[in-house]
Amino acid sequence: MNSRERWRAILERKPVDNIPCDLWATNEVFEMLCKELDCNDRWEVFDKLRIDAPYEVQPQYIGPELSDGSDIWGVKYRKVDYGMGSYNEAVFHPLAEVGTVEDIKNHQWPSADWFDYSRIKENIEKHPHRPIRAGYIEPFLFYSYMRGMEQAMMDMVENAELIECAFDYMFDFATRQFERILDATDGKVDITVPAEDLGSQIGPLFSLECFRRFHKGRFKKYMEFAHQAGVFVFYHTDGAARDFIPELIEIGVDILNPIQWRCPGMAREGLKKDFGEHLVFHGGVDNQQTLPFGRPQDVREEVIECFETLGAGGGYICAPCHNIQPNTPIENILEMYETIREISSDPKYTRGNLQQ
Repeated sequence: MNSRERWRAILERKPVDNIPCDLWATNEVFEMLCKELDCNDRWEVFDKLRIDAPYEVQPQYIGPELSDGSDIWGVKYRKVDYGMGSYNEAVFHPLAEVGTVEDIKNHQWPSADWFDYSRIKENIEKHPHRPIRAGYIEPFLFYSYMRGMEQAMMDMVENAELIECAFDYMFDFATRQFERILDATDGKVDITVPAEDLGSQIGPLFSLECFRRFHKGRFKKYMEFAHQAGVFVFYHTDGAARDFIPELIEIGVDILNPIQWRCPGMAREGLKKDFGEHLVFHGGVDNQQTLPFGRPQDVREEVIECFETLGAGGGYICAPCHNIQPNTPIENILEMYETIREISSDPKYTRGNLQQ
């Protein structure tokens, strides 16, 4: 089986030859791996380590000129170096001063017409053995960049109509762009990624009431559109998000990522027991303690534990539970994927007996 066949078999609850695996890491980590493994790019790293990472489809931007480093939402960023890695942080929030729904409507919202989709099919053909990923929206994250985090959080209580109006524009853009991508790929997309971080390290970031008001119906409509096109829904939420999982299942999530099991309520055994019939789990290998600070033996034991819990009977894609950070020893990363290769063909994980 190739990587695409493994992903689709896992998602369809069918047997596989090996449990698929994935790798999320910062650019600095990929540079380290390229040097260590004598590879030219991340795709050669994936091939050498036998990692089933998807290929992400992105159309080319051809819209209005983006001035002063702003993105399509009008947000401007500054690269901040945190010592072991750098991230772009929002420094200009175009909706910071708005006060009415009309102000939201008057913002220049992105259009699907700002992108060229003509080369997507050609790019996919360069990765015929990989699952194809396309379509992304993370509405409150985008809104917080546009509004400023503190004001965005206050808006959920004081200015709900502003969030609702902005979310409508965001979901309309995401759906229309996703539709254009599907047309350009002749239906070859396997997964789409609606996302929102619903949990912090210690508990929910939103109330269930807020999720139901702002997110649930809009996400459900997007996911129904994806399913009608034969595309699986890969949902990303960090942190202690257990309270939201029944809601996510209800609206159509197929894959849950990243399973930060050290957070309250996210124990792997409990998630598998309560939700394993409905969800494929992606992630689970801790990137905050085990990978950066453990020994190779600790990493090995962690991978085995993920297979024994999240992977029992199928329904699992093994990966770090977020981007591997630059302070992670190379030997720990290599140990992770060596262990995956050793045990991923065990029938107790590959047999697909959770098929409904």
